[in-house]
Amino acid sequence: MLALITAAQRHHASPAPWLSSYFLFSFADYFDKTNMHFGPLRVFNDDTVAPQNGFPQHPHSEMEIVTLVLEGEVTHEDTLGNRTTIQAGEVQRMTAGTGLAHSEMNRKDGQLHLYQLWFVPSQRGLAPSYEQKDLSFLSSKKNELVPLVTGQKVLEDVVYLNSNSTIYWARLDTDKQIVFKTFPLRLTFIYVKQGSLLVNGTALAPNDQARLTAEEVVEITATKDAEFILIDLPGSEANY
Repeated sequence: MLALITAAQRHHASPAPWLSSYFLFSFADYFDKTNMHFGPLRVFNDDTVAPQNGFPQHPHSEMEIVTLVLEGEVTHEDTLGNRTTIQAGEVQRMTAGTGLAHSEMNRKDGQLHLYQLWFVPSQRGLAPSYEQKDLSFLSSKKNELVPLVTGQKVLEDVVYLNSNSTIYWARLDTDKQIVFKTFPLRLTFIYVKQGSLLVNGTALAPNDQARLTAEEVVEITATKDAEFILIDLPGSEANY
């Protein structure tokens, strides 16, 4: 089964003049009991932050937080002593674990555009940790799914996630197809950054999302040059 959620159906929030957010799941003041999560994927926010603004220090615990920077750069500081810049084309994973606080600021004069995803962890009570990776190699990858962040220790050269999930990125040329094969009781989540897709025959435009359950074969065809994120997730809480 494929559930299509269009760009217009996303919840838009602008809690401050410097922030424009699209919440794909219930978050902050947006609550919809039918849209709380998709497997362990609890949060997917599509955020645009104005220059010289951002999120001051705030706490987290027992969550795996992944940040993908699409445009601009974010300055990250946390109570582990990390102070780093995540630039466009980089990914960060933060295990909140038993608790930490961090800030995320746009110190530049241009806008910051990022995706932030939160996953329910496979294991609770872990020590907080942090990992970051340059994804510039993606510019040379086309017409394939490239794993970026994963809980599968058999995959190399990726950011490790304390979740039985894998985040893939793909750039697909017009009329090219990717066939993603998964397993029973797995879920597949797709979010289109740009271009247009057919996913098992359903059309997706920019910022549309597809949530697939009980679909062991996912056929993805670009009807216009496209970039998208695909997340492979466990469908059972026992397998998070």
